[in-house]
Amino acid sequence: MEEQSKKTLIAYYSRTGQNYAHGKIMNLPVGNTAIAAGFIQELTNGTLFQIETIKTYPADYTETTKVAQKEFRNNERPELTNRVSDMDEYDVIYLGYPNWWGTMPMAVFTFLDSYDFAGKTIIPFCTHEGSGLGNSERDIAKLCPDAKILKGLAIKGSSVNQAKNNIAVWVKKSTQ
Repeated sequence: MEEQSKKTLIAYYSRTGQNYAHGKIMNLPVGNTAIAAGFIQELTNGTLFQIETIKTYPADYTETTKVAQKEFRNNERPELTNRVSDMDEYDVIYLGYPNWWGTMPMAVFTFLDSYDFAGKTIIPFCTHEGSGLGNSERDIAKLCPDAKILKGLAIKGSSVNQAKNNIAVWVKKSTQ
């Protein structure tokens, strides 16, 4: 069975509001990772699923980085607001997130801990402002040892609106 005929989920965590871009803190009405996830959904006709935490992060960007660092240091698993009710039906999961402290936000760790990904294909993508994918691919492989992890895509967050062609090339490669 070709990847394109498999059922696809685009699960992503994204931050709206204050974000770091172009060397300064800016207010984003739509998070960078959400924009990338939308492009992937257009290209794959997959199902979008936003990973959200019950406890919201501070509106202030700097305060959020402090909370995120504490979560990372303590290996916390923030509680999520929702679940994918039919995860067993998905074969391919595009997994999106911003790079926080060299990896995924801890909410994405919670998401990965919540399901059995054995036999599934996980294709990571992240937005960043210079850190690339960091350790996230390795962390996904540790959390999902029985899944097939494909090469991820790092997208500079401040350039995400111009990244549709690069994302299209990467999606095409991942489905061959």
